[in-house]
Amino acid sequence: METHSRTIVKALTYRMMGLLLTVLTAWAITRRADVAASIGIADTVIKIFAFYFHERLWLKIEFGKLGLAAAPAAEESRHEQP
Repeated sequence: METHSRTIVKALTYRMMGLLLTVLTAWAITRRADVAASIGIADTVIKIFAFYFHERLWLKIEFGKLGLAAAPAAEESRHEQP
């Protein structure tokens, strides 16, 4: 299970990287820092919310999740010392 705060932090850190890439791409196309910054900020705000809702939706989808019986075994194996 993932908490809301973890999902938010993941979204923010991912979007910081995305912001940089978007601004650099927009600047390379327009050669205008003001336009590039505006595009980057708008893109970031929209995609932070999109990512959050996408993550929360996927938490409700059963595809690829371990069953309840398998989850404790997987957790125990991570804590075993070699």
